Amino acid sequence: MIDKIQHLGIAVRDLDGAVAFFRDVLGLPLEGFETVEEQQVKTAIFQVGETKIELLATTSPEGPVGKFIEKRGEGIHHVCFKVQDIEEAISVTSARGVRMIDAEPKSGVHGTRVAFIHPKDTFGVLIEYAEEEE
Repeated sequence: MIDKIQHLGIAVRDLDGAVAFFRDVLGLPLEGFETVEEQQVKTAIFQVGETKIELLATTSPEGPVGKFIEKRGEGIHHVCFKVQDIEEAISVTSARGVRMIDAEPKSGVHGTRVAFIHPKDTFGVLIEYAEEEE
């Protein structure tokens, strides 16, 4: 069901400052920026081997990342696993008694379809499934 870790999401208050750190200090190549209106977030994407780092800055204090930063501060927001069939991943996870935040896929970065598992059922870690465009 899971192919690999697709990306790590890191919530930040200052996207420009975080980009400068990851690009200029760590030397990671910046792939670009993308705003995902449905998630109320602006992202900056870095490639590290086969995995991406996704910096997340809220576009609204009421968005999921805004609420996360308000409650927990900056830091790792989620781990994203690449899946081939997101509907199957949601169905299997739900059938195993684990709560999904998203019963249906939503739009994600770079045209992905995504769904999140509730962190209360994952030892406090927000887990995302992502199905990439073919």
